[in-house]
Amino acid sequence: MSLRMKTILVANLKGGCGKTMTAITLASAFAQQGLRIGLADADPQKSSLQWLKYRPESAAKIVAVDWRNEKSIGHAPENLDYLIVDAPGALSGEHAEQLISESHAIVTPLQPSVFDIDSTKRFLKHLKDIKRIRKGKVQILLLGNRLRPNTHSAEQIKAFFQQIEQIPAALILERSCYDQLAQQGLALFDKPQKQYTDIQAQWQPLLNKLLQDA
Repeated sequence: MSLRMKTILVANLKGGCGKTMTAITLASAFAQQGLRIGLADADPQKSSLQWLKYRPESAAKIVAVDWRNEKSIGHAPENLDYLIVDAPGALSGEHAEQLISESHAIVTPLQPSVFDIDSTKRFLKHLKDIKRIRKGKVQILLLGNRLRPNTHSAEQIKAFFQQIEQIPAALILERSCYDQLAQQGLALFDKPQKQYTDIQAQWQPLLNKLLQDA
């Protein structure tokens, strides 16, 4: 693996929290900046790999990397700037340590539900037991995902961030465009129109943190 490449693991314990959507959004955001990007799929459902199959040739290039087999973890094309890894839902044990050992940052999306909050608490507790995390070698960034303003669930997730004394890297509002674009092999940052750039701004604080740490 390239010493220069930065690996970003998108992970949480719970399925359906928006890991794949986060991974493809980050990949497209970096690719649009002219960076050489790989998207590694470590999830048996292979949603990221399927998305790349639909991606038009006219879109910014993202290289497909298959990490579904644990033996393939760590292998990636040369000369990538960033590798975004879409982790499996049930991430624990040696598999978790193996993926985290390759990572410079972990982005953990969670939606405003009691189930997401509970699974994230367990995931963060599990991460503290991993040597590489304890040594401070991996940046952990939380992403509040699919929020609906002025709702009870939005207040719940804000209270959760206060409880763990960690400010979220970004707060992303729920929008239908994510699914609509994904069906075409596209993601939010593939679209330059103002209706999309307003939404892209929600991701900018997270992108800034990932780029600053490069």
